[in-house]
Amino acid sequence: MNKLLLEVVKLKHLTDSQIRELKLSLIEMRKKLIESAHQQIKDPSNVTFEGGDEIDRADMEGERYLTFRIKGREATLIHKIDYALMKMESGTYGVCENCGDPIPFERLKARPVTTMCFECKELEEEQEK
Repeated sequence: MNKLLLEVVKLKHLTDSQIRELKLSLIEMRKKLIESAHQQIKDPSNVTFEGGDEIDRADMEGERYLTFRIKGREATLIHKIDYALMKMESGTYGVCENCGDPIPFERLKARPVTTMCFECKELEEEQEK
């Protein structure tokens, strides 16, 4: 089988309804993350802290640090969602960026922002240890 035909076959492993389901899931995830960020911005307790002793202020600073770390992770997730949506538009979504094999629908449904098949992700995590 020639390389171009093989690529077309790989991209067709997902049905239109599966892609639509995954796209809606990604859009909903993105919407919730952005709404959460807007709520965080509107909350005045994240900007000022009045009263309390040094221990209370240290606790508040620790909570703020944790909140901002979580927000940083959410921002990273939004970028991954945008990347997945872009790949859907270009027709390359659901193909492992490491080996080029199709990523099964079940894996994409569990983690729609994934860019690797289970085997490649497992190998990557083993190498990180």
